[in-house]
Amino acid sequence: MTVYRSVGKRSLDVFGAMIALPALGIAVAVVAPLVLLSDRGPVFYRSRRRGRDGTHFTMLKFRSMTPDAPDLRNADLSTVNSDSDARVTRLGRLLRKTSVDELPQIINVLKGDMSFVGPRPNMTRQSWDELSDVERKRIRVRPGITGLSQALHRNAASTRLKYRLDGLYVDRVSLGLDATVLVKTFTSVFAGKNINAAPHAREKARRA
Repeated sequence: MTVYRSVGKRSLDVFGAMIALPALGIAVAVVAPLVLLSDRGPVFYRSRRRGRDGTHFTMLKFRSMTPDAPDLRNADLSTVNSDSDARVTRLGRLLRKTSVDELPQIINVLKGDMSFVGPRPNMTRQSWDELSDVERKRIRVRPGITGLSQALHRNAASTRLKYRLDGLYVDRVSLGLDATVLVKTFTSVFAGKNINAAPHAREKARRA
């Protein structure tokens, strides 16, 4: 295991999270009142996720759906993600387009649940014995706010492609790769493309 994998990556995560805390504070000050004014529901969305080595943690996001939104899943248990999803609020669409909804995960990074870069964390619907080899490989590292799949395709990749890219990331974790993922992620968000799952990706998920 390289020094970056064992020590450097976590050290940079803590440093980056500390630097980013003021930005999170500003985001909370702006977003929280808007969420409360829109429907008076909770400001944050809390979701139980699977972390490194199968540990569980609560992931935070700004809520982008209606408070009573049903949990809709594709056949492969991935979240239904569509530009016509009636569960997403008007404010939520803006938060998702700009990825501001992900900012509260800075707290998860600071706590050690997540990293800035890594495979996106899955929900804990399956037991450890039910996980495939591919899924177990993904959780050899801390899950990330963004990952290789998100940097290249944002939300438009099929589940199979996401997992393949996640496996590639686990095999090649390095400072250079993390820096590339972060730069490409910012570029993708700025371009405003692939916010929702592509139709072909949703179709593959239903047939999985």
